[in-house]
Amino acid sequence: MTGLESEMTADLRRRLAIPSERLDDLNAFLLDPDSRVVNDVLAVIARYGTPEEINRKAWAAAELPALLDRVGAAHPKYLADLDWLAGERDRGAFVGVADYRRGVLGPRADTTAFRDDMAVTLEVSALQYFPWVIAAARKAIAERSLMPARWIQVRRMKEQEADGDLPAIAAAMHIIGASYVETLDTKGTDGSNIHLGGPATITGYFGGIGEPNDHVLQWLDEFLHYYTEYGVRQVLNINPGTVLAGYLLHRLGVDIEFKISVFMGNDNPYAGMWTLIGAKLFARDDGTTPLVGFNWGNSVNNETLEITAEIRRALGFEDIVRFEHHITETWRSIVLQPYDRREELMALADHVPNISAKHEGGDPAVDGARPHPSDILDYFREKSEVIASGDWESLALNFMDKLDATNHTARALTEHGLSFVAARNLHQ
Repeated sequence: MTGLESEMTADLRRRLAIPSERLDDLNAFLLDPDSRVVNDVLAVIARYGTPEEINRKAWAAAELPALLDRVGAAHPKYLADLDWLAGERDRGAFVGVADYRRGVLGPRADTTAFRDDMAVTLEVSALQYFPWVIAAARKAIAERSLMPARWIQVRRMKEQEADGDLPAIAAAMHIIGASYVETLDTKGTDGSNIHLGGPATITGYFGGIGEPNDHVLQWLDEFLHYYTEYGVRQVLNINPGTVLAGYLLHRLGVDIEFKISVFMGNDNPYAGMWTLIGAKLFARDDGTTPLVGFNWGNSVNNETLEITAEIRRALGFEDIVRFEHHITETWRSIVLQPYDRREELMALADHVPNISAKHEGGDPAVDGARPHPSDILDYFREKSEVIASGDWESLALNFMDKLDATNHTARALTEHGLSFVAARNLHQ
């Protein structure tokens, strides 16, 4: 590059600097008592108390004894399952990480320097029903396999609240030492956009599945309900408006956390940068942000994650914002198959930290051969309809296939000298 070209580039770069008075304008708007968008958020929060009161209620609700009381009231038979799960944890029934590695590599495991600093979080989606957790645990014990460190739910909140699965799953995650994410009922598939339906109006969804009009405030209200009543802290986020609402709520002092959904459509470094800029702008003074999971669009490649990782690091979020990358997807209704990103993950995980390997489907060769392959549309079915249709066992098998795929990724990471994060209380 010539000196002239270098100076030209430097001049262009200087033009990108944002004057400090722009931030003054933003603050003036946020602090204006007539700012309706801020006032409406504050009004929702006020119904639940101060941020400090809200957090205290949530922390109390998230304690294991409180969750078990909820389970006992809604579905007391689950208490025996949870007691069994805690007992198996306490007796060390689950395979330890060192033993797991020896099972994969043999004696070579004892001399391999695993990249624990780059450990990939094992993630599975979607956990719809509490009995699947217990079935997964029995499978892990029998096969000396791993329980994931992160579980995603997409089931209707009111339904699982009524039948006791909501507190039972929360208690199970507490016992095994895993994080979990709930998907609130206020979302684009809830009929919020009265002009959209099924495939006949599919082009209407191209602008996003949406939280139109006052649905952002409804989403906020729903979060605060489940946060204070059940200690649900991490929720799925699908819309720029609810993302901003989450940023504002956290900035005000409520300890919300969220992950951005694949449906948000972040599929390039510039979209990623825009999302992270918002996180930085509204971060607390201690540098934290509620954005703890960043799910990418299925079309991203490794270079996209590498470039955005530089942005993430520059903004101070490398340890806070996890990149959640789909390794497998449901066989039906979301991507062209076969979809398998495992080898790409192996090439990425040795230099891009804080990645989650998300398994939304079984390995394609297995999943596609099932009489009922995994289908993302199954997430939106009522439990009673699933049982009445005879699909209950098929959906449970689909979930076990996803767990197998998760374990296949753990095995591949181990074979490459890479590390993973499994359920922390089970796999020491």
